[in-house]
Amino acid sequence: MTEKPIPPRPGLGAGSARLAEILRVDHAGELGAVHIYRGQRAVLGAVRGHERIAGQLAEMEGHEAVHLARFDDLLTTHRVRPTVMAPLWRLAGFALGAGTALMGEKAAHACTAAVETVIEQHYAGQIAELSDRDPELAAELSQFRDEELAHRDQAISEGAEQTPGYAVLSAAIRLGCMTAIKISEKL
Repeated sequence: MTEKPIPPRPGLGAGSARLAEILRVDHAGELGAVHIYRGQRAVLGAVRGHERIAGQLAEMEGHEAVHLARFDDLLTTHRVRPTVMAPLWRLAGFALGAGTALMGEKAAHACTAAVETVIEQHYAGQIAELSDRDPELAAELSQFRDEELAHRDQAISEGAEQTPGYAVLSAAIRLGCMTAIKISEKL
């Protein structure tokens, strides 16, 4: 399910207010993703025999760190403040990552699949919304979305859907992500 593009708001400054929401929420999402992978690596990277998944997680974290750095730059350029929820999102991301990793490799992959599914849909809505107004940003978001999809596809190929209780775990993580998106846009 792709988010419907948000129609432009009327009035002076409406476009810049919407851009601020987009940049703030995307920055928050990438911040959370970096900390999810850090939490997963803190658990799985410390256990002998998990070197392969630890390497995969480090690579995905690296992609998210590049995205986060770009959004740091965009926040500065457009004079947009980050979400006030950033400290909580760091903690929640790390806890989610560590918690799913403690459940095992497949649960860690289930977390990635759930998060990246929501993020892909979120980016798709933003890309549709920005394609005429800001085609350069829409192109960057398209690249980021493609990388998020690659993470999701890798997680699924690694057995994410074989996690015991996958449907419930995935639904809970997706709901948490969607809630964080709505909060981060505004706060």
